[in-house]
Amino acid sequence: MVVTHAVPRPLDEHEQASHAAIARTLARIKGLPFAGTYDPATHRAPLYFVPSDTLSMGDARRLGIHSRDDLFGGVVPYSFVAGKAIVHPLVEPGARAPEGWSHAFAQRVRDVVLPGYTAFTLEDGRQAAKRLLGDGPVRLKPAECLGGMGQAIVGDEGELDAALAGFDEDGILRSGMAVELDLSGTETFSIGQVRVGPLIATYCGTQRLTCDNSGKQVYGGSDLHVVRGSWDALRQAVGSLDLPLDARQALRNVQLFDSAMEAYPGFFASRCNYDAVEGRDAGGRLRVGVLEQSWRIGGASGAEAAALAALHDDPQLHAVHARCEEAYGMTEAPEGAIVHFSGVDPHVGALTKFTLVEAYESAR
Repeated sequence: MVVTHAVPRPLDEHEQASHAAIARTLARIKGLPFAGTYDPATHRAPLYFVPSDTLSMGDARRLGIHSRDDLFGGVVPYSFVAGKAIVHPLVEPGARAPEGWSHAFAQRVRDVVLPGYTAFTLEDGRQAAKRLLGDGPVRLKPAECLGGMGQAIVGDEGELDAALAGFDEDGILRSGMAVELDLSGTETFSIGQVRVGPLIATYCGTQRLTCDNSGKQVYGGSDLHVVRGSWDALRQAVGSLDLPLDARQALRNVQLFDSAMEAYPGFFASRCNYDAVEGRDAGGRLRVGVLEQSWRIGGASGAEAAALAALHDDPQLHAVHARCEEAYGMTEAPEGAIVHFSGVDPHVGALTKFTLVEAYESAR
């Protein structure tokens, strides 16, 4: 059976509905029944899990998850590996770091991420930012903050000290903080790969922002160009998928970042999503780098699952365009859309979440 599993926190109503809709699609692809939310008292192995977060190795073993064929998501050997902290090296080789920290990984990805450091103390974060401030504004990104929330951009040491004073020191000790050069005029690419059994799909696309019901800018959806097959299949198809030329460098960076994960033995994932950014630093230099990774069900997963289903249903189909959207307010989904949620969530208000999929006829 296929089951959803909410970890480590309860989900909002719209999240529950979205995860269930995605799990139903994955169940159909696998030819298995969907059994709802995981209940250890009634559900027995073998199960295919759709967890709401990246799992630790210990939690995965307790659930009977042993490989990427057992879940839609990922498993990490240490909890910090799931967050932003792994992207950059430490400010000094002997700086504070959690058990399992891989210096080798940080060195392997240094040329495919933005200039920056990872810190597990506020003082290390201060030293890291001071090193970077000579090249322009610096962005401070506590690893426990999601969706861009809780970050700070500082332009001098006074702003730096004020920002650090407002951070949760215990959270930094637990999960770390990324300290990196801030860019202007940015475009963010969503690049990833999903697999269910032998079916593999790899994609490149862009994200959109929207305003929620309080007027705050939040994630609004993704446009994904999805091909059947591996990273190499996507790279070969870039020219036929109407992608901007800048996406090619981002794709190369992501592929190198993804392959470097072998530096963390025990890691495996069936859903890999990477945010890569292009923009200019304070000196006007164009930079492209991987910002962070996600191995859990995410905002783009509605489009990912719908694309997998389209490729599964038509073995001759090579590529699809999948667009998912989160529309706040009283909005109707367009004709032909796959609706994941439409209603009033107690926490976020009126919201409609849907996905549209169309084939690239020229790529058949």
